[in-house]
Amino acid sequence: MTKNMVISIDIPSGLMGEDNTGNISDNIIQADFTLTFQFPKISFFFAENEKNLGIWEVLPIRLHPDGIAQTLTDFRLIEKEEIQQIIQKRSRFGHKGTYGHALLIAGSFGKMGAAILASKACLRSGAGLLTTHVPHFGYQIIQTAVPEAMASVDQHDSIFTEFPDLSHFSAIGVGPGIDQKTNTKRAINELIERSKLPLVIDADALNILAENKTWLEKLPEKSILTPHPGEFKRLVGETENSYIRIQKQIEFSKKYKVIVVLKGAFTSVSTPDGKLYFNSTGNPGMATAGSGDVLTGIILGLLAQGISSENAALAGVYMHGLSGDLAVLQNSEFSLVAGDIVKFLGKAFLSLKSGSK
Repeated sequence: MTKNMVISIDIPSGLMGEDNTGNISDNIIQADFTLTFQFPKISFFFAENEKNLGIWEVLPIRLHPDGIAQTLTDFRLIEKEEIQQIIQKRSRFGHKGTYGHALLIAGSFGKMGAAILASKACLRSGAGLLTTHVPHFGYQIIQTAVPEAMASVDQHDSIFTEFPDLSHFSAIGVGPGIDQKTNTKRAINELIERSKLPLVIDADALNILAENKTWLEKLPEKSILTPHPGEFKRLVGETENSYIRIQKQIEFSKKYKVIVVLKGAFTSVSTPDGKLYFNSTGNPGMATAGSGDVLTGIILGLLAQGISSENAALAGVYMHGLSGDLAVLQNSEFSLVAGDIVKFLGKAFLSLKSGSK
């Protein structure tokens, strides 16, 4: 027997618009398509509700712009117009010093690919200068693979144990591929204590923080943490569902005065003032090794140029997803790799000038 197509209008019957904690999943309609009005519901952004929503689309119903503007909410959707305001046209008289000097601490034995991907993404995002700090054995690798970057070389052959004078830099990122050895943990703690700038913290650096939660109190204000769900769980503990998880995300940002970029489909960005933004770009092909390293590089490159932490995170996740959307048109969701995201960053920035997504 052929299954009838199920189309839900506004929201599948039985599904709540925000919190479905305690809801009985079997009692919720499983739609093939959901046609909702004017705005998506918060619950549309949660993975556990995909089976109920099917493919969903927002239909405009011409609500008055003034009424929309006057409606108070802490939830937002990141869209092109907002990013166009963040990524401004460059001055004809700008030079490499104008656009900041980023420090990226990345790589260890067997994980130099993370340093390469993040470095390329940082430069492609507009940083004027980049210094990548790598273990001693990684010097030739980074200089060969990313000739545009300067190299800072650790005294240790295979891991991160020290960092250069921080006063030369306008933004600092740490974590991609650095491993979690004892000396690396010691260096992370010292970096947190000595940095006067917000840090972009990813990957192994997040896992080190999760093991040493007292260090969270020492993070420079408006640092940007970019965990995937597993890393976030190690930071805050288990959560029953996605709605409770974003509540913990918001609480975490407010408590430690940091930006949290919780990666995934519809990546969510929380801010110290209690706001949460869902990203509107990206596709399943980006669920691939190294994609998070690319995101770290993009955010670091934007931050180095003097863009605020909040705006660097918002623009970073949007441009990361947009680049992936452009790349997947040529490479398919199955064959997309992280390097493709870097390659399409230029087209993503160009598309901000056009009428496309």
